[in-house]
Amino acid sequence: MSVQPLTHQAPHRAWWKPLIFFALMAAGLWLVKWQPYYGKALSAAQSHSIGASVLAGLDSAPLQAAIDYTLLYFKAVWKAALLGILLGSLIQVLIPAQWLRRALGQERLRSSLLGSLFSLPAMMCTCCAAPVAAGMRKCSVSMGGALAFWLGNPLLNPATLIFMGFVLGWQFTLLRLVAGLVIVFGVAALVGRLVREPAPVDPVPLPEPEARPAGFWPRWGQALWRLFVSTVPAYVLAVMALGAAQVWLFPHAGQLGDGMGWLLGMALAGTLFVIPTAAEIPITQAMLAAGLGMGPALALLVTLPAVSLPSLLMLRKSFPARALWLTAAVVVGVGVLTGLLAG
Repeated sequence: MSVQPLTHQAPHRAWWKPLIFFALMAAGLWLVKWQPYYGKALSAAQSHSIGASVLAGLDSAPLQAAIDYTLLYFKAVWKAALLGILLGSLIQVLIPAQWLRRALGQERLRSSLLGSLFSLPAMMCTCCAAPVAAGMRKCSVSMGGALAFWLGNPLLNPATLIFMGFVLGWQFTLLRLVAGLVIVFGVAALVGRLVREPAPVDPVPLPEPEARPAGFWPRWGQALWRLFVSTVPAYVLAVMALGAAQVWLFPHAGQLGDGMGWLLGMALAGTLFVIPTAAEIPITQAMLAAGLGMGPALALLVTLPAVSLPSLLMLRKSFPARALWLTAAVVVGVGVLTGLLAG
């Protein structure tokens, strides 16, 4: 008789934590993404601009450029980066691991589709989405599902696509959307087929039905600390390094051109470099005005948001190295192909 109330209460208890997670996620995204982007979209529709290029005005000396860009970058993304780390740790303690495994645990099209759909309201840049993808992997989400979420955030971002239409034109938006879909689902399919799934990385333990789970605060503190240590130091150092390297990655006005060399160079530079959400739009706009060819500009528009060296380093412990190398190669390849077809 005493067992009967427990069997009725367990399902109810299982629903509360996911509800808390999604409520916190919605509140955070409203403050960091949804509300600011609504005003930004109205401004873009009127002015056909969302601001100056983040590369404009940076010092030509590598050390000063590293300092300037690091300060500029983190001023733009710190709220979203903090939200990404919080959500990446909370997903490990508030969402039942078996739920994630059931929905996203298999290397199938369904997992990739659900991962990409989950990314649409998040609208994070590649580095801010990386901690959430790492948290998903801790819960044994499949490589394809986690990669679709991670890549879908910057490439399928509805706000960025709207900004792009108002600033660059809707033909750019269509090209970017098609290229983004090819990258998201192409990477998920290729990684699922060509890369062997390793043993789960520090999987979240599933307690026995009779056992009392560890307290929420100790579990969350441990998840938060592990995620912070594995992602943030590499993140900061890589951003500083790329801030210095932009002196060589992106030539200044008067040095820009067209052709296959420029196309390959911009695709590689865009894949390595790190930017805030939607910053690829003013960067591409400024480089087109300065003389960059249409093909290289479109390659930059596709590759800049997709991945970056910092985000790849942040996920080095969550995916096999081969999966990350393959992801970067697909991004470069689709960027070059887009430039060739449109240029």
